[in-house]
Amino acid sequence: MKPDSSSVLNSRSRPRQHHSGGLVTPDWPAFSSHPLSALSLLGSQEDYRSEGKANESEEFGPVFTQEPEDVIFPLDSDEKKVAMHCEARGNPPPTYSWYINRTEVDADGDYRYSFIDGNLIITNGSETHDYGKYQCKAENSFGTVLSREALLQFAYLGAFSTKTRGGVSVREGQGVVLMCTPPAHSPEIIYSWVFNEFPSFVAEDSRRFISQDTGNLYISKVQPHDVGSYICLVKNTVTNARVLSPPTPLTLKTDGVMGEYEPKIEVHFPTSVLAAKGVTVRLECFALGNPVPTITWRKINGNIPKKARLRKSQAVLEIPNIQLEDSGTYECKAENPRGGTAFKGHLQVYTLPQWVRMINDTQMDSGEKLQWECKAMGRPRPTYRWLRNGLPLTSQGRVETLNGELTIHKVQQADSGMYQCVAENKYGAIYSNAELKILASAPVFVHNPVRVIATLGKDVSLECKPRASPKPRITWRRGDRRIQQNKRIMLLRNNTLRIVNSSRADEGNYVCRAENQLGSAEMTAILWVKEAMRVELSPSRVEVTVGESVVLSCKATHDTSLDVAFQWFFNQKPINFQQDGGHFEYIQTQSSTVDLMIRSILLKHAGKYGCRAQTSADSVFAEAELLVRGPPGPPGVVIVEEITDTTATLSWTRGLDNHSPISTYNLQARSPFSLGWQTVKTDPDPVTGDMESAMAVELNPWVEYEFRVVASNAIGTGDPSAPSRGVRTKEAVPSVAPANVSGGNGRRHELVISWEPVSEEFQNGEGFGYIVAFRANGSRGWKEKMVTSADSTTYKYRDETFPPLTPFEVKVGVYNNKGDGPFSKVVVIHSAEGEPREAPSDVKAYSISSTEIRITWKPPNPGPGKPRGYEVSLWKDSEQEESGKKQRTLKNETSMVLTGLEGNSMYHITVKGFNSIGQGPATAAVTARTRKAPPAQPPSSLMWIQEGNNVTLSWDPVKAKDNESDVIGYMVLLKQEGRGHNQVTRTINPSTILSLPEGGTYTIEVRALSEGGEGAVSSQVRLVTSSGVRAKSSQCSVHCLPQSLTWTALLLVLLVPSASW
Repeated sequence: MKPDSSSVLNSRSRPRQHHSGGLVTPDWPAFSSHPLSALSLLGSQEDYRSEGKANESEEFGPVFTQEPEDVIFPLDSDEKKVAMHCEARGNPPPTYSWYINRTEVDADGDYRYSFIDGNLIITNGSETHDYGKYQCKAENSFGTVLSREALLQFAYLGAFSTKTRGGVSVREGQGVVLMCTPPAHSPEIIYSWVFNEFPSFVAEDSRRFISQDTGNLYISKVQPHDVGSYICLVKNTVTNARVLSPPTPLTLKTDGVMGEYEPKIEVHFPTSVLAAKGVTVRLECFALGNPVPTITWRKINGNIPKKARLRKSQAVLEIPNIQLEDSGTYECKAENPRGGTAFKGHLQVYTLPQWVRMINDTQMDSGEKLQWECKAMGRPRPTYRWLRNGLPLTSQGRVETLNGELTIHKVQQADSGMYQCVAENKYGAIYSNAELKILASAPVFVHNPVRVIATLGKDVSLECKPRASPKPRITWRRGDRRIQQNKRIMLLRNNTLRIVNSSRADEGNYVCRAENQLGSAEMTAILWVKEAMRVELSPSRVEVTVGESVVLSCKATHDTSLDVAFQWFFNQKPINFQQDGGHFEYIQTQSSTVDLMIRSILLKHAGKYGCRAQTSADSVFAEAELLVRGPPGPPGVVIVEEITDTTATLSWTRGLDNHSPISTYNLQARSPFSLGWQTVKTDPDPVTGDMESAMAVELNPWVEYEFRVVASNAIGTGDPSAPSRGVRTKEAVPSVAPANVSGGNGRRHELVISWEPVSEEFQNGEGFGYIVAFRANGSRGWKEKMVTSADSTTYKYRDETFPPLTPFEVKVGVYNNKGDGPFSKVVVIHSAEGEPREAPSDVKAYSISSTEIRITWKPPNPGPGKPRGYEVSLWKDSEQEESGKKQRTLKNETSMVLTGLEGNSMYHITVKGFNSIGQGPATAAVTARTRKAPPAQPPSSLMWIQEGNNVTLSWDPVKAKDNESDVIGYMVLLKQEGRGHNQVTRTINPSTILSLPEGGTYTIEVRALSEGGEGAVSSQVRLVTSSGVRAKSSQCSVHCLPQSLTWTALLLVLLVPSASW
């Protein structure tokens, strides 16, 4: 059995970047390699190599940080340069070269190629010259590595041939295939078909199918509405470019209709389908036939994967995220009443190579044996080849290659370089890279001399670890004499000199000599032996209470020539004073004494505290114990031993008392009806600290409870236990009666009784309901009615025999499956007074204007059924009452103004009272006619004369038409701009005198007044005044400006016709 190791005697193995190679089939996604195990190392060569870490000055071979990726470059792109990326690190920095289809790119001989760092830039790329696989080579003085191969493709879409396509003529009911014959393209394209004109696309269904493999349109059974012109549209998936084919006419023959015939599969998936693991596979199958065939699918000797989906009326079987277990033979079957046919094909899933074991950088001494092994999995099974500095490496002489194993016997300096293991199958390749360094150096000691301080009476080790390759021979001497091994002095296998039970006599110089064929070197170890150190930690045991503070003191007695360092530990872990500074403080009192201050102590601070004192010769550890008194810890698991309707017997186990005896236990309960946890009464009371069981009492029956226990001691109350499992108390007769029994309202002859429902917490069992009992005042027997719903809040009793507002004695009780509970206190409730019984009286209606009617009435006589408001119904003489308008008063008003009516119209009006129970009877209808509409003609020919602050205004009288109200006067509106106050003047004559209180800008409007309301407004007159100089002007009409105006130095008069105010 082979070891997991890939290298032997390796002291400085480091992982490198491992990469996957280019894929043979570029359609599938790239494969990511995942190292599964690090390479283990054998041997003890580490004793002879430097243990220092790599730094910036370390020299090493190339390591890829970026490798070329597959590229699809659109030929119609505005960017004319294609970039293939490559980058590697190394010391010295690597240089780069590129290969296309295994031929080196000559950037000097072809101007289209240029290098920018490790990147290859191709100017004016073309498919003819530049299509292919690209590989980057990085090299420096330590070796050469090759990158993965990346595929460069070019995306383009040619044009269809412009040659006219011949028409296709078939019989009705016959199947037909319309050929697309796409133009040259790269990569894939998407097919669709246009019917007659763009963008009317052919819709796919069970009768029509567009193959994304062939691009052809298949119609299983042609129908008359299929006749027309068909155009194939193709779209490039990268560039999104689209082109249309010439139209293909489809016509029907006139020599008859095609009869029924059995299906014929016209398009199907290949007999062998290869798919990469993880992709989505689409299998097509479509048949011609009459009637239209039905497509079904099955997997031979297995089931179709559940994740599979049927698309396009079952013509496409789609399997997402294909896995190895999805491989197998698939069959599609086309059937119609005339027969059936089937097609079978095999689906095979392949996987790209994936690393299981890789190689790592290795350093070896010359003459040693190198064994490397790389291993990958994949389907088909990968094969392996080896490269050294980018060139093939085969079995020859000292070199043996067998599958993924490389062995080099007796390595030499010439074997140094960059090695690559390539695992590949027909679908792709992956690379694992490592550097081999062959060491050759005379012995060198990094530290010389070395001073070692030992403790008297203890063992001491003197190490000898030179840098050397090959492995040196080691000898020890003291002075001029070679050291001979005995019971106290031993030479270990790693060449360390060990002295047991050291004494003062052992002090002195010890020399280690290392020698190989390249040279020799010596190292001197100077040994001093000192007295053992003693450490005292006080106090060694201390008890404190939560919240107090304590100081632990650590004192070291040691050789004064040595410096001492201290470190504090808590439960064997170093104390982080920055993180725990709120409680711990390090105090240096003397050079050999330190204190640990622990402030505001918590329960978690109880434990072992350690002090370690260390010198260059010795390390001593002392411990002290801190006990913390505090509230008790949580009790153990709470168990419900027994449950009744109102009690629960609980038991628990004692928790920690935290060094203070538990005095009492507190029992708490929680239910769906409680606000969190509540303390419950117990038996016995109190529950003392020596008890581990008690009974919770006065619980509510038929309630789900959880219980917990809290312990207390002299210091405080601790954390609660974990809750018990939920338990339900047993059922009992209800003990709580409904509250706030009341009632009233309702319809006539009804007694309405209401109450507050009893909470589920107090229903005490299943089958809960209410017993409603009532009797008329003065009677002896009670009527009882059962209300079975626990959520009910109202009961209504109806009896035509009792009058309104009859007093009843009422009480409401409770019951459940266990029996009847208590009744509420007896209250007196009156039966409903009912809806209003009488109609309002003395209803009067009269017109206010052409759009308004006022109606008044008197309320009905006092008695049961008092109205809470009134509803007025209104309808025109030509309408039915049901179609009229209804309007209610806000309160108990006995008048209303009806607005928004039509002029000169007869209306019918009724009034009825209403309350919360219903409506009373309506009054007899009264009638009222609205007045005629006001004149539509506005006052015209306004003339005015201003003298001082007075303006005399006149106008032509307004004459009403036959369907308009007669003019009974005029209204003049005077407004001053910038002021909110308006002056209104009414007159029966077509003239008036206005007084202007002060200078400013005024506007004047005139309206005719009639019984039907205000008429149309005149054109607006605008006056700008200063002081009293007389002037005249006139306005011919609302649209006519005066021909001339008279101005004075002190008066400006302006008439402006404008829109209505």
